[in-house]
Amino acid sequence: MFFFDPTFILLIPALILAFYAQSKVKSTFAKFSKVRASRSNTGKDVARALLDMRGLGDIPVELTKGRLSDHYDPRKKILRLSEPVYGSDSVAALGIAAHETGHALQHADNYGPLMLRSSIVPVANFGSFLAFPLFFIGFLFSNSVPWLMDVGIIFFSGAVAFSLITLPVEFNASSRALTLLREGGYLTDTELPHAKAVLNAAAWTYVAAATMAITHLVRLLILRGMRD
Repeated sequence: MFFFDPTFILLIPALILAFYAQSKVKSTFAKFSKVRASRSNTGKDVARALLDMRGLGDIPVELTKGRLSDHYDPRKKILRLSEPVYGSDSVAALGIAAHETGHALQHADNYGPLMLRSSIVPVANFGSFLAFPLFFIGFLFSNSVPWLMDVGIIFFSGAVAFSLITLPVEFNASSRALTLLREGGYLTDTELPHAKAVLNAAAWTYVAAATMAITHLVRLLILRGMRD
């Protein structure tokens, strides 16, 4: 059966990695949220200063609900920081704030991978929404509509592409963040490794997401082959 087949075993390593990544980012953020930066700037202060320094004063820095829900919205050109980051002066908060600022700078610089990722968001969302239902129908009725499995695989490939393109976008934003924090003097040489640890932990969540997407695609391809 589709929902109970041996290919589920393929998902186990990806699930373990995803669990590890989530645990790692939460524990690392919690650890370094207790370490205050020596200059006592808040996440909002740092994001605002870095944006202004690059001539991006038109981008507001807003407070958003949730934990680790920080993000830059390229459509509305708004940088949103979560409550544990917005008003905190911890090295973790400054690292996250600078990372999201890095995304705003990517947008201003027309950074290729970010532009590409933004352009395929509708395709990726549409594809991930329809991929599994279409594949499942094609799998169940492979004698009459086997081509639906192929359509499902093609649609899901868009979601896989999105997760892969996300990796260089996130890695570059983290690299920019550390450079900005160092050059701006917002963190000392002893504090920077703490911020880097937080950003590295966050990066694992994107690696885990990409691994999960690739594993799902491999599983669909195997199941498709079983129907030939």
